[in-house]
Amino acid sequence: MSLQGKKVLVTGATGFIGSHLVQRLVQRGAQVRAMSHYRSDPSLHNLVHLSPDERAGLDIMRGNVEDPFFVRTAVADCDIVFHLAALIAIPYSYVAPASYVATNITGTLNVLEACRSEGTPRMVHTSTSETYGSAQYTPIDEKHPLVGQSPYSASKIGADSLAESYYRSMELPVVTIRPFNTYGPRQSARAVIPTIISQLAAGVTELKLGSLSPVRDFTYAADTADGFIAGALADGVEGELFNLGVGKGITIGELARTLMKLMNVDVPLTEDTQRVRPGKSEVMALISDNKKAKEGLNWEPRVPLEEGLLHTIEFVRSHPELFRPNEYTV
Repeated sequence: MSLQGKKVLVTGATGFIGSHLVQRLVQRGAQVRAMSHYRSDPSLHNLVHLSPDERAGLDIMRGNVEDPFFVRTAVADCDIVFHLAALIAIPYSYVAPASYVATNITGTLNVLEACRSEGTPRMVHTSTSETYGSAQYTPIDEKHPLVGQSPYSASKIGADSLAESYYRSMELPVVTIRPFNTYGPRQSARAVIPTIISQLAAGVTELKLGSLSPVRDFTYAADTADGFIAGALADGVEGELFNLGVGKGITIGELARTLMKLMNVDVPLTEDTQRVRPGKSEVMALISDNKKAKEGLNWEPRVPLEEGLLHTIEFVRSHPELFRPNEYTV
């Protein structure tokens, strides 16, 4: 199936993964309606990093997934809806959990209902590996139990269950994509890789991080975007859930040392207590089993970790105005 000429909606289009997805869709000939959270400023946020030609054909819609009337308008006439809009910062979910319920659960309900009402041929819903909690076994496959170890992950578990229910009870053709840790250019200072790079690029004498022992499975943003597109185009996968990950883990401490090597820097690592999650909330290991995505979506990651890190280093160094290396970003 080709994307050429397809009308596609991306919620959360100006976000990190959303902007990479929009770029891939445009490159493949789709007519993209890019939904951005309403703000009074006219900024395109991460979409500004697309080329002028890539941005030229975008239909920008500014609104809020919590508004069902706006969502219904955004979804109308679309062949595919990619739902990425969400609150994702885990530390902030400890502070404002109701906001996560409103955006991640109610917002998802609005998108699901709009797709059902409009008869959308395919909806792709975004999950997160955080729904698994700390690994009870590795690699983690799609049958692994779900554990709400933060209000954020709990809200995403609720959203995933709603998506499943709309498929089972209303036959909505929805596919759920569950990315493991995605990284790359345009990622905010909130995430660990830009945090490390921006501190090292600023010439710090010590690298301040949270816990160094958690293990993560990092997938480059372009690979993740391709996985979303595969979920939209694959035949016979309605109602299915797919992990997107590399299948290899690295501790945060090892990741920091890898980045120091790539940047020719060597400074001591310091555990900053304000960056450490509450003990029962920290997810200690996330390593994906991606066999189902390889078989069902014909997808697999292509960008090696060090190559992707070099691209990310280049972006952070080229855009120092986006990062505050001496501040902790929640």
